[in-house]
Amino acid sequence: MADQPAVSKSQLLANLRLGGEELLSKLEGLPAGALEAGCYENGWNGRQVLAHIAAIEWTYPRLIDIARNGPPEKKPEAPATSKPAKGGINSYNDRQIARYADATTAELLAVFRKNRATTISTIEATEDELFAVEVKTAGGVKGPLATVLNFVAVMHVNTHVNDVLDAATSAQAPS
Repeated sequence: MADQPAVSKSQLLANLRLGGEELLSKLEGLPAGALEAGCYENGWNGRQVLAHIAAIEWTYPRLIDIARNGPPEKKPEAPATSKPAKGGINSYNDRQIARYADATTAELLAVFRKNRATTISTIEATEDELFAVEVKTAGGVKGPLATVLNFVAVMHVNTHVNDVLDAATSAQAPS
């Protein structure tokens, strides 16, 4: 995260609001079926990428808890005789995609809207000094809280919105 500029709390809030509004305005207007085109390295289609965006949004306020309280305690290592745990960020993402497999685009956008509002209200209520505290996301993004939140909740989301729009445009282009 050293290459990312420092972000103030007020700039982070402005970026979150604008990014959320842009996501909704760009994706709400897509025709039915436009999100069914493949668009991501995991083989996800646009609706699955939207499910990822909507689902992951609820985790961002947890980064504030990490800044405030420190990272959660590591669980003791499992005995050598047990099977290795399946997990990690890709496993989480896959579970969220499966969770929202039957959700419509409108439902996914509603989940995003609700979760983004929670993210914004949580940040508004957070004491300013926490935004300089170093945190690390489950996906390994590390840096000052404000910079990490800006990266994952604004820049990362914007990248995925562009993935979806590119796939939707390609799917609609005449052959």
